[in-house]
Amino acid sequence: MSTTQSAISLSSILSPALGVGLYSLVGFSGFVILEIVATLASFGIMLTMKFHYHATNQFANSQHAPVTSHSQFAKFHSGLNYMRSRTMIKITILLSVILNFLYTAVTIGIPYILKDQLHTGNGPIGVLETGSAIGMLLGSLLLTLLPPTGQKRLFLKLIIPVLILDSQILLLGVLFMTSQSPTGYALLGSFIMGILAFALVILNITFQVYLQQTVPTKLLGRVVATLTTVNSSIMPIGTLMFTLIFQSTTHGGLVLIINGILLLGYTLLLLRPLNQAIHSEQP
Repeated sequence: MSTTQSAISLSSILSPALGVGLYSLVGFSGFVILEIVATLASFGIMLTMKFHYHATNQFANSQHAPVTSHSQFAKFHSGLNYMRSRTMIKITILLSVILNFLYTAVTIGIPYILKDQLHTGNGPIGVLETGSAIGMLLGSLLLTLLPPTGQKRLFLKLIIPVLILDSQILLLGVLFMTSQSPTGYALLGSFIMGILAFALVILNITFQVYLQQTVPTKLLGRVVATLTTVNSSIMPIGTLMFTLIFQSTTHGGLVLIINGILLLGYTLLLLRPLNQAIHSEQP
């Protein structure tokens, strides 16, 4: 997972420079065509992938069992029941849903604040995106190089990145409220975004590996799919809400400050329940 994330981060670092060059050559309509071609190429690569399943009796029997809407619903229901029985997963859902909702303000707010409120142009936005990609790359490479430690100190592995993420959102808002220099926005902002992305990628990989280690294989797909759906479904709501908020205020940095404070307070409220859940599930 760390290696995969490294590849994603590396492409994110190279894409701004490549994107600027391609945009100057082909324009917006050409970009649409490139997006279609890239999506089709990705789909073609995916079709070439081969998955080698373990030939267990249960899997062999399921190959001949008819797939019905009732059986699919029963499988989905069994996955929900399993998630209800795991206090750790329930608390993580509570944290990740609020985190994804409030983090939408960062993805929506940075371009709007820089271009429409601070009038810095596109340059600082690209620098901040590059800083974020570098942070993701460093975080994934760090986890690749470090020896695996299993579930030791899991509470610290999860909560420290969340607290760092909360504080960086707050600092980003302070930067936009206090700095008057486009260079300051670019340099300090990219440093903050790098730390934020560094913490975010460590948090994501740590939790994904934890799920792979603790959830039974036959339920893992259902659990991961449900978590992904829950977290993804909240983001359009956040996008709509924060778009309206940023359009109705001239102090976008203040919105990020308030988000950082709210997220920090919410994280502190979940410290004890999360710690208790981890200890209760450890053997």
